[in-house]
Amino acid sequence: MTEPLEKRLEKAMAELQAAQEAVARTERELRTASFAALSSDRAVRATSGPQGELTGIEFLENKYRDMSPQELAASVLEAADAARLKMNRHVMQAMAPFAEPSSNVPELKGFELDWERIFGPEVLREDEEDPARGGRAVPAWRDALGEEGED
Repeated sequence: MTEPLEKRLEKAMAELQAAQEAVARTERELRTASFAALSSDRAVRATSGPQGELTGIEFLENKYRDMSPQELAASVLEAADAARLKMNRHVMQAMAPFAEPSSNVPELKGFELDWERIFGPEVLREDEEDPARGGRAVPAWRDALGEEGED
């Protein structure tokens, strides 16, 4: 026996209200979120804000003093990209439940988000780890630098 239309409408409205409240909570949380990441050489820590913007750079343990300008620039870019990627993945995780179909109202099918188009392809990649580097990924930019940090 099917549910009366009024009952189904009541359920849909309750789910809509709950979804609106959850979206508002998620938006508040995302507005204050930030993520930090270290460069693989542990010389730089970068922090990314809620919209992926760079909000902080720290040069750790005076390591920058022994680095060439190219090495330092590469470390800054690596840490900034890693922090931004963490933020993007956090946004994906926080917003994913709102794209899923409704379990209570079968007519609400959900929708697909093209995360790759929004954030770029790296957001969907698994972190590639190099066991020789203690499990840390080898940044692609390091291949472009010679032994002395020169390109």
